[in-house]
Amino acid sequence: MKVELWVLGAIVLLALGLLLGIFPHKSSSTPTPAQALTPQAALERLFTVKPVQSEWFSAQFLAKVPVPEMEQILSQLEQTLGSYLRVEVNSGGHRGQYLVIFQKGLVPSNVSLDAQGQFVGLWFFPPQLQVGSLKKAMVGFKGLPGKVSVLVLEDGKPRVALQPAEALAVGSSFKLAVLAALQEQIEVGQRSWLDLVRLQTASKSLPTGILQTWPDGTPLTLQTLATLMISQSDNTAADTLIRTLGQAALARYAGKNQPLLTTREAFVLKDPKNSNLLAQYLEGNETERETVLKETASRPLPPVSLFSKGAPVALKVEWFFSVRELCGLMAKVEALPLMSVNPGVADPSQWAHLAYKGGSEPGVLNLTTWIQGKEGHAYCVSASWNDDRPLDETRFTMLYSGLLQVLAGKGS
Repeated sequence: MKVELWVLGAIVLLALGLLLGIFPHKSSSTPTPAQALTPQAALERLFTVKPVQSEWFSAQFLAKVPVPEMEQILSQLEQTLGSYLRVEVNSGGHRGQYLVIFQKGLVPSNVSLDAQGQFVGLWFFPPQLQVGSLKKAMVGFKGLPGKVSVLVLEDGKPRVALQPAEALAVGSSFKLAVLAALQEQIEVGQRSWLDLVRLQTASKSLPTGILQTWPDGTPLTLQTLATLMISQSDNTAADTLIRTLGQAALARYAGKNQPLLTTREAFVLKDPKNSNLLAQYLEGNETERETVLKETASRPLPPVSLFSKGAPVALKVEWFFSVRELCGLMAKVEALPLMSVNPGVADPSQWAHLAYKGGSEPGVLNLTTWIQGKEGHAYCVSASWNDDRPLDETRFTMLYSGLLQVLAGKGS
């Protein structure tokens, strides 16, 4: 299962909620005789009647999610959460209209049917694994292959930790460092959120994001760039901010990442056509790396397809932070309203305040969330996973969600 095409940031679609055919339709307000099922009954049938039937879905839905893919998604949910039990109407405490209950957890869901009773929209929010305690949740993380690090802080003090000081590749979570540097300059009066920066060709990168298709010279406020960088993990927004701030301003927040790579530089170095540059970069000191990075500016970006095949690509070119460093960066920026635009894995209805940033590419995954409970306690939950093979994002996300659920329930 894939996250994004070279995600470098907000985990979307299948990893943060299985997006299954969301279209601009609404449920029929006046059911017709053809609509024999309620949305709840349609959802129940999806998990109880085998095999899945194509006539349960609109043509638009099937164009996005064919029946075999739907069957695979349902199978994955049961493999991870155990046997299906029932569907309940959500009475509060979770997002979503309905809760699909399994032996080991639940999946908040939204459903939209047309007048014929066919699915036109179906959203599975992040599955919530019921692990009972933080210690039990950590057992699952310890069983993952490759390198894993996890840190849960409560009011700044560790609750549980697994290799919290080891710097692993974190994908777009590095953008927390860019935001922290920007906020510092704004706090000291050097810049303002309303300052305008014009979009330049040299800063345009690959997706994720939208700015790579916008016209050169488009004026953008620092507020807009920062919001897109965090909420949509816009790579072009991040590169524009890096070029605007400069390496001197970024250095104190970049940890071992000196100089801090732009996403464009990373893409170019990962391109097999630039293997000579890659070798020079990996073998060079900081000064020599800066020379190599200047050379990347004249090289074209590789095709997006290079990063959509599921196999890790040159993972030595990445952004390396420990979960302890990420929680430190998150603490500096969590109060900014833009940090809550994309809630990530956490359920906003369970928390008084949350801030999120994640990142991934094949072989790399990080989720970092700052949450404040309604009783006042503040938590940072950061987890990273690196392997030289494709990762099981669903499994990792469910384990992470388990940590959040324990904290929401004030578990131990």
